[in-house]
Amino acid sequence: MNTPACPSAVNRRSWLAALAGSAVLPGATAATPRPEITLRFSHVVAEETPKGLAANRFKVLVEQRSGGRISVQVYPNAQLYGDHDEMQALQLGAVDLVAPSLSKFGRIGLPEFELFDLPFLFDDLNAVRHITLGPLGRKLLQGLPRQGLVGLGFFDNGFKQMSANRPLLEPRDFAGLRMRVQASRVIAAQMRALGAKPVTLAFSETRRALAAGVVDGTENPVSNFWTQAMHEVQSDLSLTEHGYLGYAVVTNQRFWQHLQPDDRALIDQALQESLAFANQIADAQNDRALQALREAGTTRVHRLGADQRARLRQAVQPVQQQLASRIAPHWMSDLKQAMRKA
Repeated sequence: MNTPACPSAVNRRSWLAALAGSAVLPGATAATPRPEITLRFSHVVAEETPKGLAANRFKVLVEQRSGGRISVQVYPNAQLYGDHDEMQALQLGAVDLVAPSLSKFGRIGLPEFELFDLPFLFDDLNAVRHITLGPLGRKLLQGLPRQGLVGLGFFDNGFKQMSANRPLLEPRDFAGLRMRVQASRVIAAQMRALGAKPVTLAFSETRRALAAGVVDGTENPVSNFWTQAMHEVQSDLSLTEHGYLGYAVVTNQRFWQHLQPDDRALIDQALQESLAFANQIADAQNDRALQALREAGTTRVHRLGADQRARLRQAVQPVQQQLASRIAPHWMSDLKQAMRKA
């Protein structure tokens, strides 16, 4: 897909228009009959991120293939619900689909999903997909009905980088920093292991908190860093690639069971194609965002050496033991066994 990089915050809208065009399929039309079913899809990031583009592609596919009988209303950028309440909103039936980060499942009684938050666990996205698209991924999703949810699939937003107003290249560089984290005990433990103080904030509040000095830094894939204009309030981005950020698309179990089987099949097929699309573009979107960030010239970009990355990895090793003590031992052993086969 030949998509232009966004050279500055000023023309992010035109960049989005170019990106959104890639999600429109031949044959899609503006005029559609009154829908019989409306799906409300809420998420917390910008439309030009892999998640946002996947949601918009899903909308196009469902509406086109159902002839307009099924409508999808996408609410990006926490327009309806944010990090702290989107899962509860789904459980209560206030929305029909959400795509939370995998960190969110720990706090609703599914701590095994926190496996994905372990720092320096995956070497690349192929290793991640060996888990998410394999037996262990299916086993994780099978646990969701006990919380009134149905898991429909996983997808990627790539690897996270560290940002602050100074380079973060060694464990000592984190000392005393207040680092924004999402609500994940694993990620909070990671920051403490590095000598920083974790501060839990909703994603939608992060840029404002950085600008106000409420927090000193954060972690994000470059696509999120760029689309949220964090480069305007952070002087340094360190390419640590220390952790994975992925999502699961989930729906309300009652809503899903009340759909006709043919409608479930149509929606599921459209979603699987959209998730495959998101996985296909995740790396490319982060690369384009990094190029745009370099062109903007507001943030220094630092690439770690092998020794520096090894020291960070060593510093956060205790986090794995802490997680193992909180979840059933078989999850850790299943993960290690699956990783050996990757």
